[in-house]
Amino acid sequence: MAIIDLIIGGYNAFVSLSLAQQLSVIVIAPFVYNILWQFFYSLRKDRAPLVFYWIPWFGSAIPYGMGPYQFFEDCRQKHGDIFAFVLLGKVMTVYLGPKGHEFIFNSKLSEVSAADAYKHLTTPVFGKGVIYDCPNHRLMEQKKFAKYALTTAAFKTYVPKIREEILNYFKSPEGLQTTQKSTGVVSVMKTQPEITIFTASRSLLGEEMRRKFDTSFAQSFADLDKGFTPLNFVFSNLPLPNYRRRDEAQRRISNTFKAFIKKRRESGDIDPSRDLIDSLLTHSTYKDGVKMTDQEISNLLIGILMGGQHTSAATSAWFLLHLGERPDLQDEIFEEINKTLKEKGGSLNDLTYEDLQNMTSINNVIKETLRMHMPLHSIMRKVMQNLLVPNTNIVVPKGHYLVVSPGYTMTSERFFNKAHEFEPRRWKNVVTEKPANDESVDYGFGAVSKGVSSPYLPFGGGRHRCIGEQFAYVQLGTIMSTFVYNFKWKLNGQSVPKIDFTSMVTLPEEPAEIVWEKRETCIV
Repeated sequence: MAIIDLIIGGYNAFVSLSLAQQLSVIVIAPFVYNILWQFFYSLRKDRAPLVFYWIPWFGSAIPYGMGPYQFFEDCRQKHGDIFAFVLLGKVMTVYLGPKGHEFIFNSKLSEVSAADAYKHLTTPVFGKGVIYDCPNHRLMEQKKFAKYALTTAAFKTYVPKIREEILNYFKSPEGLQTTQKSTGVVSVMKTQPEITIFTASRSLLGEEMRRKFDTSFAQSFADLDKGFTPLNFVFSNLPLPNYRRRDEAQRRISNTFKAFIKKRRESGDIDPSRDLIDSLLTHSTYKDGVKMTDQEISNLLIGILMGGQHTSAATSAWFLLHLGERPDLQDEIFEEINKTLKEKGGSLNDLTYEDLQNMTSINNVIKETLRMHMPLHSIMRKVMQNLLVPNTNIVVPKGHYLVVSPGYTMTSERFFNKAHEFEPRRWKNVVTEKPANDESVDYGFGAVSKGVSSPYLPFGGGRHRCIGEQFAYVQLGTIMSTFVYNFKWKLNGQSVPKIDFTSMVTLPEEPAEIVWEKRETCIV
């Protein structure tokens, strides 16, 4: 009764105020509550230090959103590697550095969940029943299904297909128009997403499906890609044009895949070694006997293509920009390609998967680009039960979120000398093979390294490690070798653009343009 009387008394006191006074209370009260909540939170010794913020609910959204790596470093200098901040009403606990990688990536499924952190974002884009819109054991089996098309034997067939697509793009009216011009200016934020989706569709989905990927179909993927924004992360569905375009694109693409799947089923023309579609039609029955529906296979195809789209489009855009500032590196790669071709007595079209594997200059540029520009600046998990941080008294409560940032670690002077300088030669004498005593674990899609304490983790780690790492190197290596053999280029500006953190992917700020000119060896 006392509490009820107090509430009634407070209400009566509030309504007795003037309108101006009532508005003042409404505005001021959340700020007062916010300060008091932070004060009492700070008294707890079993919580990570909280980054102070003034604006209720928004928390540290602005400094984090504008520059996450600088925000992390500023917080680390004040609070150490472990701290918490409020992001749009959610409490995020950050653990920086290799120990943070180990803690978060190797946490048990019962302790942290990627699905609960991302499902509301990914399901509208990929569709239902796949990736995070299914139980974890289903996701692990879906990864296994996809890996049947990501073998060394498959990669060997992909290289000439990818190269042919790139050369066709160079000549096309939508591309560089090299049959009409010997020099030009292009935006890498236009060319690389298009090259990425065209080459991925040709190699993974086959020539017949690739023919459906005209400019309008590529635009559908672009509309789908716009479903990955901070606004989508907070609000998964809003009555806005970009949300409607996202949903229309999902329906169009998945319906196209379904129609193609139906055609192959009806014809019986299914060869699991031909492409990813046939591979999934052959390998898509779960261990419990349940078969993926054609809609789910279509949605999984979208998820696989979109997952690689972010990595390869962003990474190839960045290495073109960095190489535009480093003609010495372009020359080094060109000489490496020429040497290989002379030894083979062939042309660019004779460059094979094995050749790309052995080209250290190309692979080191890819490694360095991924170090400086990991596509995702933050990786999140939702905490499913109270979780004690090892060797501390800090408990992360159920319902809070964990954040790990390999991208921060890879650009930190604590772990890499001259971390903000693009220097691929740093990898020349670095041994990257797995240590002999490194443990592996099979989450259902093949053995992966259990050790994730390395400061270099561009493809993540643990059960959600990207399965497309080797395909990414094949695609990126072919893109780079084809560019360097045909062109020289420089930046259309004085320096490499800064990172645009307004997207959830670390893209270059626009304009991001290069000025290209044909080499004497150009074949387009």
